[in-house]
Amino acid sequence: MSSHTPSSIETEFAERCGREHAQVCGDTRPPGLLRRLWLWRDERLVRQALKVAGEPGLVLDLACGSGRFWPVLAEHGNRVILASDNSQAMLDHAQTHHGAVLLRRVKTFQGSAFNIGLSANAVDCIFCLELFRHVPGAEARLALLREFHRVSRDTVIVSVNSDSRHRAAQGPSPGLSQEVGLPPVIHRAEVEAEFKQAGFKILNQQEFMPGSALWRVYVLRKRG
Repeated sequence: MSSHTPSSIETEFAERCGREHAQVCGDTRPPGLLRRLWLWRDERLVRQALKVAGEPGLVLDLACGSGRFWPVLAEHGNRVILASDNSQAMLDHAQTHHGAVLLRRVKTFQGSAFNIGLSANAVDCIFCLELFRHVPGAEARLALLREFHRVSRDTVIVSVNSDSRHRAAQGPSPGLSQEVGLPPVIHRAEVEAEFKQAGFKILNQQEFMPGSALWRVYVLRKRG
């Protein structure tokens, strides 16, 4: 799998998320307007994606970090949430970010997204909004998608970096360790072919903002 092994991809992603999360935790100022709008749009995209996926009852949040999306996932009263991250320290830290009522709805376990410790068809939906779009290389993305196909009974929700003209002109990022921290550009035709190759069809896709150079959220369904 070239120089980007599953272990190195997840380690670099966890370190990057840890640094970003530490910055957020260290900033005691109320979030500004732009950040509030950003968070509002993120949550709106997640709600819409879950609706398209049929409001799945059992969701696995992969590379969940501090549980940023747990409150949105928990808005459906009958939903059961499993959450996994490569970093046990981040899972432990997540326990300090949410109230006891929400945490009773979430069962966490440490593990790799490339080798999920669950049986085939174990969950209704896999939710992997951040890790997937930071994975460099088709081979690694296909490995993830095939593991998602094994474990999800029905749907998968992922995000992919936009390949809009001015981002694509910058050229692909060499990987997660790049100092600017930008995820690699994945062209639409390429990643959609990977979805098909892994056994999925596209139910829906949404731009973070129409015409933006940010990312798209895909809802995928296993083909019968």
